[in-house]
Amino acid sequence: MLVLVAVFLVTLMWQVLWKKHFYQFDGDRYALLAWCVMPNHVHVMIEPSVDLSRIVQSWKSYTGRWILSQNDELSLGVQGKNVWMREYWDRYIRDENHYRKSVEYIHMNPVKAGLCKEPSEWRWSSAWKERK
Repeated sequence: MLVLVAVFLVTLMWQVLWKKHFYQFDGDRYALLAWCVMPNHVHVMIEPSVDLSRIVQSWKSYTGRWILSQNDELSLGVQGKNVWMREYWDRYIRDENHYRKSVEYIHMNPVKAGLCKEPSEWRWSSAWKERK
């Protein structure tokens, strides 16, 4: 049951929010390299062309407002006025090997969480997109 709820929330977040917002600024504010939307967090690898904090703030603001506006109607159970944690974690990609390992880490997230058996089965990540 928990997996079904998690997949529902990820599907909702992806279809309504992230898909539109991720791709909206790809090629403008950043180059979208790898990503994975999980039930309780998101992994994104980008090559920014503007300040990273501005990009992350935009994602969090846009998605947070929508989630809070739909909280009651969809029974999302979000408590308070904050959807996202204030901080975020970024990493500088040092070389090609670090890049490949980081993409693999992002794509393996749903496998490690038990949500799928192979990264290509998780349709809410760039691993799924790549299999087509």
